[in-house]
Amino acid sequence: MSTPCEVAPAAIDLLSEQSKTCIERLRVHRGETFDLYVSSLSLSSAHPYKRLAAVLLLLFERAGEIRVLLTTRSKALRAHPGQTALPGGKVDADDRDVIATAFREANEEVSLPLDCPNIHTVCILRPFLSSSKLLVTPVVALLTDISVLDQLKASEGEVAAIFDWPLELLLDPTLASRESLVPKGSEHWPYDDEYHSTSDIVLPFLENSMYRMHRFRSSASPIKGLTSEILILAAEIAYGRAPSYERYARGQLTGFGDILRILDSDATDNHFAVSGTSTPIGVAAGVSDTVFRE
Repeated sequence: MSTPCEVAPAAIDLLSEQSKTCIERLRVHRGETFDLYVSSLSLSSAHPYKRLAAVLLLLFERAGEIRVLLTTRSKALRAHPGQTALPGGKVDADDRDVIATAFREANEEVSLPLDCPNIHTVCILRPFLSSSKLLVTPVVALLTDISVLDQLKASEGEVAAIFDWPLELLLDPTLASRESLVPKGSEHWPYDDEYHSTSDIVLPFLENSMYRMHRFRSSASPIKGLTSEILILAAEIAYGRAPSYERYARGQLTGFGDILRILDSDATDNHFAVSGTSTPIGVAAGVSDTVFRE
């Protein structure tokens, strides 16, 4: 993560000027750096690989705008059924790095082809903490041949739907008016707000810090929790501006370093998740959606 990923010029030549700028900003982005994967190779590490996960932000351009691939989790799953997620999951012991994890999981969940010449790794973002206390690293990639999307197939029993959404709408939710949206008052948008809904709560396990849950209305399941947090960060970097709304609650931890410090300081904490591959990634740290239902 210390040096920019190399993306061949030919891979972005056909993009619009704005999309080229977005991809280049992501490619050269330098945020907080935490080499969790390397440290996990030691059995004495504070971050064993069973606590590590990765998700894939697969970006592509359609009609001159950057969109991101998303999934709706199957309702057959016991954990967080029907919620929006990025393709991803836990690191396996034989994964060479988090990039390999993200692509392997995307292949398993939506049949994204491995070693595809039309998919280019752009960058790795700083880690996030999932609801299951997993340390989740987002991997950003660019798809330059959107015909690959026609080959995708949802994994039966794990993924109910595959959809995509404009990345910029995570910064300005009102732009969703130009998209096909689920009806207000429906299962997927039971909130009074038109495009964007928030609620603030206290997280006792993070020294009583505040947390703001963001929910975005979409063409499928709402984009919320950790999925929205990751996409907001990616959009801020790509478009070089802050959201049109207040992103954080007063007293919310905004840097992963502060979160990691709290986790590492609790040496007697034995409740970190080591559950299976169905562990939900697209939900915010320690937050149950039932807390926010109105």
